[in-house]
Amino acid sequence: MSPISIGLIVFSCTFGGALVGMRLRSALPDDHLEDRSKSTINASIGLVATMTALVLGLVTASAKNSYDTVDSGLKHTASQIVILDRTLARLGPETRDIRTRLQQLVASRVDAIWPSDAPRASGSPILASDPALPERIANDIRTLTATNDVQRALQARAVDLVEQILDARWVVLTSTDTPVPIAFIVIMVFWLSVTFASFGLFAPGNRTVVTALLVSALSVSCAIFLVLELGSPFDGIVKVSGEPMRHALSVLNR
Repeated sequence: MSPISIGLIVFSCTFGGALVGMRLRSALPDDHLEDRSKSTINASIGLVATMTALVLGLVTASAKNSYDTVDSGLKHTASQIVILDRTLARLGPETRDIRTRLQQLVASRVDAIWPSDAPRASGSPILASDPALPERIANDIRTLTATNDVQRALQARAVDLVEQILDARWVVLTSTDTPVPIAFIVIMVFWLSVTFASFGLFAPGNRTVVTALLVSALSVSCAIFLVLELGSPFDGIVKVSGEPMRHALSVLNR
């Protein structure tokens, strides 16, 4: 289920809970809504609301941290790819074929992750196209023949860079597509629905109150939507920027 669909479900349950609370108020005996009952209910719901805010805040922070890890990893990898290309260029014209394949590899990954027109096909963007091509490029760099100390130093530097890029690829891969468990969504919807039902139970049924509850329900559903979006940094509306990789591609093999 998409984050937008889940967000709409959260909004419907929370705002629906407030409306149910308003309807329930007219059906309850007066002694159920007296001050002592109201105080007990408010204390109980205050505990639920605190737990909800705490858990939602922690999950949002975790999702944002995961998103930032992918974003910073891609920026770092883009800079390393450019440095690798310039290092290979300094090695000599015999690296021209390797640099061309490196450029083609980056172009295929950019097109897979940030397509210009059609949506990206399902599957991991990090392993798009030929998953073994980066390793073959690394092996080709190792088999280059260095004729002097300068070339040997540049070759060692290129090998170190390509290994760092390969490591970063797997780090980014393990940080992508971290879906929020369904149990968490169900529990959060239950807590929010109960909380909003209590709001409606004691709230006057005028337009201002209904509007305030509507905006509040929309806000918490947007928070859930944001958590789900951040958990999939290569899909949806909130995606990591492809500009660092596009910039790297534009200067490769020149």
